[in-house]
Formats: sequence, structure tokens, C-alpha cells
Amino acid sequence: MAKKETEPAKSESVKDSGSQPDNALKDRKTILTAKRVETIVAVLLGITTLLSAWASWIGHLHGGIQSINFTKSNNTASKGTAGYNLGMQAYLADYISWNTLRDYNYELEAAKADGDQKKTEIIEKKISEFKKQSISEILAEGIKWMEKNKEDDPFKMPGIVDKYFESAKETFDESRNLLEEGMRDNTKGDSYMLVTVIYSLTLFLLGIVGTFKNMPNRIAVMFIAVAFLIFAVIYMSTIPMPTGFDKMNFFEFR
Repeated sequence: MAKKETEPAKSESVKDSGSQPDNALKDRKTILTAKRVETIVAVLLGITTLLSAWASWIGHLHGGIQSINFTKSNNTASKGTAGYNLGMQAYLADYISWNTLRDYNYELEAAKADGDQKKTEIIEKKISEFKKQSISEILAEGIKWMEKNKEDDPFKMPGIVDKYFESAKETFDESRNLLEEGMRDNTKGDSYMLVTVIYSLTLFLLGIVGTFKNMPNRIAVMFIAVAFLIFAVIYMSTIPMPTGFDKMNFFEFR
């Protein structure tokens, strides 16, 4: 009889001890509960959405600058072509002028050989007037070089032909630089588009976290999304901003 009376006392002592089941202790030790995961996912969704919008905007700015640079490059190339044509015309005009001047010099030498002083003076005057009216600075420089070096043709001077096309060359170089700048902006815009795609993938992963009933699966998908988000942010930070973008004021573009 004494043995039976002691058993209820033991059971009552167990109840009064306040001990909790193992599941309750396990939940208390868990850091990432379902509510916390939902909160973290909501915050990450907001951050990713803002970053995706930012990357999309900057990508469009790069695309706009690309179009502007391509248009400027085409217009500048047209000016370069016109400048090249003008240079060619000037070169041909000077070449014809040199041939004419050379004929006058032949006439002058013949007049001097004949001893005709009056004719000599007339030809010298004609040559002087012709040089003032028809000889360009480039040809005049070539004639000086020819006389100094005892040559028979001013167009043998090194680089004289390039002088006629210097302006056109500068214009073509400017056009080429604008084209290259537009191509760089195109590459940067494509890079921002790739960043936007990564952000979209991150949004997709964060959006399906709640569909998993098992907590470890939710946490695994969330961490994968965070990894994509971190990679996209680091990659985006390496892409240069558009030309003319004022970094001190993100809402101003000049």
C-alpha cells in the first residue's frame, strides 16, 4: 500500500517542475523563425526592387548617350568628308597653279636668254601678281623649301600633301572618338541590362520563398537570392556611370 501512495507524488512533482517539451526548447533556440524569414524577404524585395529600377534607369541613360554619340559621329564624319573634298580641291588648285608658275618661269628664262629686258619685266610682274593671287600658303611654303634645297618640285617637300587634309583628319579623328565613346556606352548599357536581369532573378527567388513549407528550404532559397543580390550590387558598382552624370545629385543629368 505504501508503494502505491508514492507514485502519484512522483507524477505531481514532474508536472510542478515546469519542464517544457523538446520541440519548445528547439523553437526557442531557432534564430530564423518563419516570421523573421518573412520580414527579411520583404526587406530584400524592397531593396532589390529599388536597385533594379536604378540599374534600368542608368542603362537607359547609357543608351541615350550612345544614340547621341552615334548621331554626332555621323554628322562629324560628314563634315570630315566635306573637309577632305575641300582639301583635295585645294591640292589640285595648287598643283595647277604650280604648273602655271613653272611655265611663267620658263618664259622668264627665255626672255632673259634673248636679252629682252622689257619682256623680262613684264613676265616678272606677271609672276609676282600670280603668286599673290593664286599661290596658297602651303604651296608658298613648298616653294621656299624647293628653293632652299635646290629641288625642282615643291610637292617633293615631306608632308606637304598631308597639310591639305589636316583639318579633315582632325574631324575624322573626332568622329572616330565619338563612335568609340558610343560603343563604350553601348557596352555599359548592356552591362546594366545584365544587372537588371540578375535583379529580376533575385526577385523571382525571393518571391517563391513562401511557397516552400519546409523551413530549411525557405532559408536555402533566401540565401541563394541574397548571393545573387550581392553579386549584382558588386558588379554594378564596377560599371562606370554615364558621361556627364552628376554623382553629387542622383536626380540630375546634364
